Amino acid sequence: MTPALTLRGVSKRYGPVVACDAVDLAVRPGEIHGLLGENGAGKSTLMKILLGLVHRDAGTITRGTEPVEIDSPQVAADLGLGMVHQHFSLIEPLTVWENVILGDTGRIDRAAACAQVEEVSRRYGLPIDPHARIDRLSAGERQRVELIKCLRRDPSILILDEPTSVLTQAESAELFTVLRRVVQAERRAVILISHKLAEIMAATDRVTVLRRGAVAFHGATKDTTAQQLARQMVGREVSLQSESAALGLLPVERPEPVEGVAPAAGNAATPERPAALRLREVTLLVGGLPVLDKLSLDVAPGEIVGLYGVEGNGQATVGELLSGLLVPDSGTVELDGRPVDLVRPGALHTAGLGIVPEDRHHSGVVLDMSVAENLVMKSLAGVTARGVLSRRKMHRIAQRQMAEFNIVAPSPDTPLRSLSGGNQQRVVLARELSAGPKALVAAQPTHGLDVGAIEDMYVRLRQAAAEGVAVLLISTELEEVMALANRIAVISSGRIVGVLPTAEATAERLGMLVGGVSH
Repeated sequence: MTPALTLRGVSKRYGPVVACDAVDLAVRPGEIHGLLGENGAGKSTLMKILLGLVHRDAGTITRGTEPVEIDSPQVAADLGLGMVHQHFSLIEPLTVWENVILGDTGRIDRAAACAQVEEVSRRYGLPIDPHARIDRLSAGERQRVELIKCLRRDPSILILDEPTSVLTQAESAELFTVLRRVVQAERRAVILISHKLAEIMAATDRVTVLRRGAVAFHGATKDTTAQQLARQMVGREVSLQSESAALGLLPVERPEPVEGVAPAAGNAATPERPAALRLREVTLLVGGLPVLDKLSLDVAPGEIVGLYGVEGNGQATVGELLSGLLVPDSGTVELDGRPVDLVRPGALHTAGLGIVPEDRHHSGVVLDMSVAENLVMKSLAGVTARGVLSRRKMHRIAQRQMAEFNIVAPSPDTPLRSLSGGNQQRVVLARELSAGPKALVAAQPTHGLDVGAIEDMYVRLRQAAAEGVAVLLISTELEEVMALANRIAVISSGRIVGVLPTAEATAERLGMLVGGVSH
């Protein structure tokens, strides 16, 4: 069978960094082709080349039997390539039909546009109201709009970038059912980009694994195993038992009991065991609508509570609030039983809260400062005398923390931006834990990290809990919360819709809670 799309020797460099290294890829009509790899493996760069957003340095691209030059997104669209991006590109105040026709030229016919949305929706089993405003839709419904936008242009090659990152388990299953229908009935080719082994194993016909910009493996999915793909993805032997969460596999192995930490079912706060971190009836309004709606949550010393939900349901707002970036309209945040004045800058840190923010570059570190400066920036009193910074003291503290947290850098004076993502995250964690917090908030702590760095983060968080720190883990990764948490609190539409011990949690039960079904 002639491939719908063939890449041969495609390469792209950014200075000394090789993003894509002589990549070969062939995608056939009627198949779902998985593109698997860790963050930074080259998947996104390769797709940007296909869409005409980035120009390759070497190699050829063939559409069917004809060599092509894709030098703009319009050329890619004309060749039948369509992509649904990981992050939505929808304009929230507009309706579904208005978003779908964005980019069209000529006279706008509202009735015709709505009829077309309804036709594509019916044809592919993607029910949506054309007149609904985007800001009133769930994450799953927004994903449908993105798919309809793409399928309306009738692409013969469909690229999906991490499509389930904002979907519930049920919505993910529905998406792959639709994909399989499209592929089989219309002989379209689908490229599914993912870093989750379970997703690739379940949904694809063939799979290509990228590692450090180069093809590490290519073959039929049915002829390989999760163990083999994991080894090719990370370049070493892996233990699916201990690393299943980092590799996106369920069910995950339950963590071994940690000495000094009570069993999962007994870790909730009680009158005899007060919460170290407590949110009470927290409400935050944006544009008059509640982003957080009377949210209450307790985290006891020595436990890890996972705050789990799909993106866009308020967990990012909880992280920003506990970072001191937002002030609620009502409700309180308490540390060790004392309310914190959230209007006062630095009050949460002073009260004993550590934070690993969701976006470390935005609010966790200063990239142009050194490793040492980033490590001490929240505790300058220990490295200053009469307002003068002691570089000797700062270096001594930095060297100790670099050794303790395995931060790999040439010296404490190395600019932070030159470190890998895993080492940057270790800097944030070292700074926060070295302050001796009563509670630690870790928001999406493993985003952008490789498997080794993820496992290291898991070890650090478990150790913090073992030492009596109350840990609130905010994550959209089901495998992550099930591997780490003692209890799981599910957030949907800004509310806590259920809290249950992890021992009683299943993917199906959590999926129902995420969808807003509380019983």
